[in-house]
Amino acid sequence: MNPDPGQPADNEAIVATGLTKWFGEGETRVIAVNEVNLVAHFGEMLFIVGPSGSGKTTMLSMLSGILRPNAGTVMVKGADIWTLTNDQLADFRLNTIGFVFQDYHLFPRLTTAENVAIPLILKQHDWNQSVVEANEYLVIVGLKGKGGILPVKLSGGEQQRVAIARAIISQPEILILDEPTASLDGDTGRMIIAFVKEKILNKNRCILIVTHDARINEYADRILHMEDGHLTAHDEESGTE
Repeated sequence: MNPDPGQPADNEAIVATGLTKWFGEGETRVIAVNEVNLVAHFGEMLFIVGPSGSGKTTMLSMLSGILRPNAGTVMVKGADIWTLTNDQLADFRLNTIGFVFQDYHLFPRLTTAENVAIPLILKQHDWNQSVVEANEYLVIVGLKGKGGILPVKLSGGEQQRVAIARAIISQPEILILDEPTASLDGDTGRMIIAFVKEKILNKNRCILIVTHDARINEYADRILHMEDGHLTAHDEESGTE
């Protein structure tokens, strides 16, 4: 246990307490996430699993500074992100969080390398130099020589790798993947997650993956289960029953 509640443990990346989000008011109110407590550590790949509609994506959005909670706190490296100004939140999302969306969110009229370069361009880096660096990251994710083509020419697995390259080009400390295998066949999905664990995870990075795909659970360091807006008490190591 952390001896000083005011200071994060050295390896605590995210600490969420009482995290709650509802939509609507009165009789139409729907509680999507209900008083969730969660700790994610640097150096681990944490899976949050559960059926569709259980609140997983809503929780991710609050942890990553996209969706403001109705109640609770999200501490990232000891700082409460929901006390930040809008400009500070935007800076946090750009520099600390890498988010890989379920449908990739690639821009169809930009080349693969230009898509990857977007975080650098948002930081006012030179366009041409950003594209050069983006091509280097495409090599890292196994897409050497494909920087000049449009996303439509790529397979689903290749598009997922482009999204991962874009998410890591600014060297975020926290990488979040929302249903990363939802649009992929089983073999491709396992290949992507194995790649992320082997090549992207390190002691200074925390990776959160939301999924309902049990085929990839073997790659998790730890698994939390979510249902009806609650994280259950079941917190297991990968490979256990």
